Amino acid sequence: MTQHVVISGLADGMGRRTALLLADRGVSIAGFDVDETGLDSLKQELDAKGVDHHLVPLDIRDRPAVRAFRDSVLEKWGHVDTVMSNVGVPFFGPFEEVDLDAALRAFEINVIGAAALFQSFLPGMRERRSGKLVAVASLVGRIPFPFESVYSSTKFAVEGLVQSLRYEVEPYGIKVALIEPAQVSTGFAQKALKLPDEKSPYHERAMRFIERDNELVSRATTPEQAAARIAAVVLAGKPKLFNQVDRMSSLFFFLNQHLPTRVRDAILLHHMRIRDK
Repeated sequence: MTQHVVISGLADGMGRRTALLLADRGVSIAGFDVDETGLDSLKQELDAKGVDHHLVPLDIRDRPAVRAFRDSVLEKWGHVDTVMSNVGVPFFGPFEEVDLDAALRAFEINVIGAAALFQSFLPGMRERRSGKLVAVASLVGRIPFPFESVYSSTKFAVEGLVQSLRYEVEPYGIKVALIEPAQVSTGFAQKALKLPDEKSPYHERAMRFIERDNELVSRATTPEQAAARIAAVVLAGKPKLFNQVDRMSSLFFFLNQHLPTRVRDAILLHHMRIRDK
């Protein structure tokens, strides 16, 4: 039987690669993104693969539109097997200098967006007593990095949402999984870079962090490699709750589990080259 999968934020990056990998396995793909050009090119690729799809331009903050999207998907297929929340915006900067209105937007997209998507499809899954909810979180949703206080906060919230939700929905046969990437060479983080002013007391350390991050991204796990692991989670009958998709996230979770906090912090600061001399 054909599986039907919903993916938000699938016009580019890991979402797009995951959609294409799933399509190669005969999975029907529904999803949305604000990037209409990216969606159009993805439609062409899915058409070439001969798989059924339903892609629409949509802003995750428009909750009535999300519900209308849900209705159109269920009208088309009757049910969905997996819903994957992949919409997210990065956010970089010293907390003291954060624009709180911009921070609120990040929470609206990264956290409430995931909640709105899951809430829309949950009733049908509960009634069928079957389904899977997958959320793309982050390494920094469990181990915060400096200059990413807002982004880390949104991903901590996603982790909490999903872990709490798991207890509520598992009695209805619904599985829940978290994807926790750290370094994947998608260019995602570059969209966030608003450098501190040169007069900022944080400028020098923030620049060292950025330079090191760019260096790490240049040799990071590729989107294709990450997507292969994500697709495996989507297709798994009993996925693990926590799923790492790259080497850096696996390493830091290991250190976090086995080392005292101050030792872990020293390694992190040294690794990112921002340890005070």
